[in-house]
Amino acid sequence: MRALRAPARCFEGVAVGGLLKGVSKIPWGEMRDAQQDPAGGIPPLLSRIAYGDEQAARLAVDALGDVVCAMGFVVGQATSPTVPFILELAGAPHTPCKSELLDLLKSICRTEQWHSAAAAAIYQEQCGWEAAARAAVLLGRSVVEGLASSLRPEEAAPARELLWVIDALSPFPQL
Repeated sequence: MRALRAPARCFEGVAVGGLLKGVSKIPWGEMRDAQQDPAGGIPPLLSRIAYGDEQAARLAVDALGDVVCAMGFVVGQATSPTVPFILELAGAPHTPCKSELLDLLKSICRTEQWHSAAAAAIYQEQCGWEAAARAAVLLGRSVVEGLASSLRPEEAAPARELLWVIDALSPFPQL
């Protein structure tokens, strides 16, 4: 027997219910994503992950990866505010794509694109985005640890990989 979820209400394409309660408090329209486009498309993607069917959720995770960690190694201004919602979804019992979410967190945590190019002073703001995104992932360690002890290998293995990445991180170079 399949567990039923409470119906989600939608507000401008964003589900409002048990998950993602704080999404509407973030000024998405004032931020840029990893592709330097307006970040207003992030809330609907999070909503599709939370409340869509498995196929819709997987497609939304893929699209979310493109806008919060472009090419798997470039973060944007909106990345760090998105991370707590990714962690929330990864820790939610009925999210169908936990492995993909954990892989996205791993990519975010590993980013060093802007710090690598920081010799040019014009990248100072982007270095802050990277540091904030990594810090947001590190703050969610307890969620990842819980998933690492899951009896479901499709959740536990990527969670353990993310923990290994977190533990092996070198600090960013001083600017």
